[in-house]
Amino acid sequence: MLAMNYRGPFRVRAEHKPDPVIEHPGDAIVRVTRSCICGSDLHLYHGLVPDTRVGTTFGHEFVGIVEDVGSQVTKLKVGDKVLVPFNVFCGSCFFCQKELYGNCHNTNPQATAVGGIYGYSHTAGGFDGGQAELVRVPMADVGPTVIPSDIHEDDAVLLTDALPTGYQAAEMGDISEGDTVVVFGAGPVGIFAAKSAWLFGAGRVIVVDQVDYRLDFVRRYAQCEVVNFREVDDMALHIKKMTDWLGADVCIDAVGCEAAGNAAQTFTGVTTMMQAGSATVLHWAINSVRKGGNVSIVGVYGPTFNAVPIGNALNKGLTLRMNQASVKRHLPRLIEHIRAGHIDPKQIITHRVPLEEVADAYHIFSSKLDNCIKTVLIPPNAGQVKAVEATASH
Repeated sequence: MLAMNYRGPFRVRAEHKPDPVIEHPGDAIVRVTRSCICGSDLHLYHGLVPDTRVGTTFGHEFVGIVEDVGSQVTKLKVGDKVLVPFNVFCGSCFFCQKELYGNCHNTNPQATAVGGIYGYSHTAGGFDGGQAELVRVPMADVGPTVIPSDIHEDDAVLLTDALPTGYQAAEMGDISEGDTVVVFGAGPVGIFAAKSAWLFGAGRVIVVDQVDYRLDFVRRYAQCEVVNFREVDDMALHIKKMTDWLGADVCIDAVGCEAAGNAAQTFTGVTTMMQAGSATVLHWAINSVRKGGNVSIVGVYGPTFNAVPIGNALNKGLTLRMNQASVKRHLPRLIEHIRAGHIDPKQIITHRVPLEEVADAYHIFSSKLDNCIKTVLIPPNAGQVKAVEATASH
């Protein structure tokens, strides 16, 4: 099969690899029809996630058609069109029973924190991902969801991670009616967090980023206010000025370990990796939120140390909530929102690229070229597209 192949930082290419096979009677083999490049994939691409091994196939956002199933699989059949949550989870352990699917106790022997994730280094279990023609899906009776006939395939692929993660970011903010919500980051997850904040009753939504075309997009898509942090001397002071000097009710970190905006954080967290990523946005969120407010974190940070102003959080009486999204838990509600027209996920797709051109796709997305918001990779024979074709619907 053709698959994305990681060759080291900033080096990926499409190569032929052996087809995956059924390794356990609970497995399925899915022929991929759509996969995405996620902002979290860029942390791998940039060499910032430990134990990302040469030869790995990335991709934790994918949909496809079931091609084979193990003898114990009862809920899927060959030919089913499925979306596969990025979490690899068992469905039966202590944490899965609490719907904490991102913390499954049985799918990642390398950690006591995060569960298994497709295509996300051996710190997340070492599972190959979906930027390929075929992928092995363990515990196939638990994770995959058959795509309803009235849900577009492009919407379905965004239900595997980006939309549920943005939605959970807003949910973890415990937004009350009329709250002011600040979202740091105007990538796909930040865009969906801003859109979801309205669904939870926000009265005002502000998005912070440094890329003008992304800010223009989120302003239109999520009907929110925007701030370019490059035009602001002090982020926390600026947010306080915008909020009658109280601070925001809720701040959401949708950026994670590669946050720009502070030279010292970038040097220690990205350049030298003395800490597990730049904690710039964590500082901004903690210092910008009001006393007694809520901070929600879905931006990815590596293990294990970050320089975070926890004393400020303590003395302000903040509530901090964070986790990998439990995708499966959110799917019924999000499908309702799509059907009702409350949200149209596929509008954020700006680029469709053949899997053969995966190296170019990563370069465009990483370098923020060509007004790229979200890239979908199309495997051979899954659809007729032109190389690096922009298909923005906005």
